[in-house]
Amino acid sequence: MTKSASDTPAQPIRRPSLHQEVVGRVREMIFAEELVGGERVPEKALCRQFAISRTPLREALKVLASEGLVALLPNRGARVVKLTAEAVDEMFPVMGALESLAGELACARITDVEIDEIRALHYRMAIHHKKNELKEYFALNQQIHGKILDAAGNPTLGGIYGALMARIRMARYRANLSRERWNRAMAEHEEILDALAGRHGARLATVLRRHLENTCETVKEAIHRGAADGERPPLAARGGKG
Repeated sequence: MTKSASDTPAQPIRRPSLHQEVVGRVREMIFAEELVGGERVPEKALCRQFAISRTPLREALKVLASEGLVALLPNRGARVVKLTAEAVDEMFPVMGALESLAGELACARITDVEIDEIRALHYRMAIHHKKNELKEYFALNQQIHGKILDAAGNPTLGGIYGALMARIRMARYRANLSRERWNRAMAEHEEILDALAGRHGARLATVLRRHLENTCETVKEAIHRGAADGERPPLAARGGKG
């Protein structure tokens, strides 16, 4: 007997909640420097732009504060955390060690299906690189790093990694704003895929650590250039998206 649609248990349609949407939008604005490090978050302007009240925005800012992207100011709103060369120097060696360990563990455990999934993401990412589509490239880039971490199968490692994730993502995004670094990062991802597909754990660990080291140096160069050129004007003065 053929089942009718009404006989099949209904599955809920997953939609991002307002809270998740606001967190994601503000986070991306920080990564893209539409909200500049060291500046106050323009709450009124963002509420107008998103057509929301202050409550969901402030709840989103609490999440972003827990990620280290904004600092909450008592009775004075929030300020975007400024990425400094000192902070980058502290974070990247830790993240390099975590990612290299994840790479070694992943090579010992990863399945053929998981490798195929990462390969598919890599090829899609390469297309966005050729089209100069940074946002789409970066989203796939993060999925690849996340899948390598998942393949490592170590929840403790994942928890420590997750605590640094947002600030490292911000730095990585800034690094790829340089076309030269973006091209090098793409080449490094070719090496990552090759080592992973061959299950060469020690080699993948070395490639991932070097990948992070190169990104670290590029981010610090960008920070020093920004300091030499002077701070960017406030969001409102740029006619920005706030």
